Amino acid sequence: MKLLRHGPLGQEKPGLLAADGTIRDLSAHVADIGGAAISDAGLAALAAIDPSSLPVVDAQTRLGPCVSGTGKFICIGLNYADHAAEAGMTVPPEPVIFMKATSAICGPNDPIIIPRNSVKTDWEVELAVIIGTRAKYVSEADAMAHVAGFAVANDVSERTFQTEHSGQWTKGKSADNFGQLGPWLVTRDEVADTQNLSMWLSVNGEMRQNGSTRTMVYGVAHVVSYLSRFMTLHPGDVISTGTPPGVGMGMKPPRYLKPGDVVELGIEGLGQQRQDVIADPE
Repeated sequence: MKLLRHGPLGQEKPGLLAADGTIRDLSAHVADIGGAAISDAGLAALAAIDPSSLPVVDAQTRLGPCVSGTGKFICIGLNYADHAAEAGMTVPPEPVIFMKATSAICGPNDPIIIPRNSVKTDWEVELAVIIGTRAKYVSEADAMAHVAGFAVANDVSERTFQTEHSGQWTKGKSADNFGQLGPWLVTRDEVADTQNLSMWLSVNGEMRQNGSTRTMVYGVAHVVSYLSRFMTLHPGDVISTGTPPGVGMGMKPPRYLKPGDVVELGIEGLGQQRQDVIADPE
């Protein structure tokens, strides 16, 4: 299934993408896409619904982030060997973990907002893992059973805030609209191999990232198991698993986003995003 949330900001309703490409409303069956609804039992109940029986949603409706109730937005840094190389950094001996504020989460086509005093706002297409059931001290063999599905994420980053100020990376990762998520939550049964997905990102029609999850250092099952040693993962938690090469920071000379740019990105089988880049109006 491809589950989604549609409607105005803060008023999103649950829905799904039908096989005919129409968006269908699930409001009569579930309160939202999150919590118990994305457990195995919840997903089975949704899968039993005939999409043709559901109301059609206007195709022009805004899509919100594809999951609700996210308590943690966890990111894995330097998790692609080729990206680590372009950054001039060595592959870490264990996954690098940092947090992104949940207030950064927005819809897949909501704008990228360049924060005040930013001069190095960058892009990062990433595979997002969405937790479906509580995971604590889970083995790598059992890790995928706790995953509801996957989505496209743009881990937007302000490099000056991230690396040139003292302290941790979080402040360079957490501005408003720095976490586009969706368009859909694609349930894990529809993704045959998470470690063999092509992924891409373009700016103003120019390809900047063209990679694959094949070059991921620590795979999805390992990352879920590893994180569950240090924190309990709950339904709706999002893990953004790192980016392939081609970020602005790695270009020679570096190139960053400016108002008026258009960013497009996607992952094989998981859909696409499109964002206008704007200055922060506040």
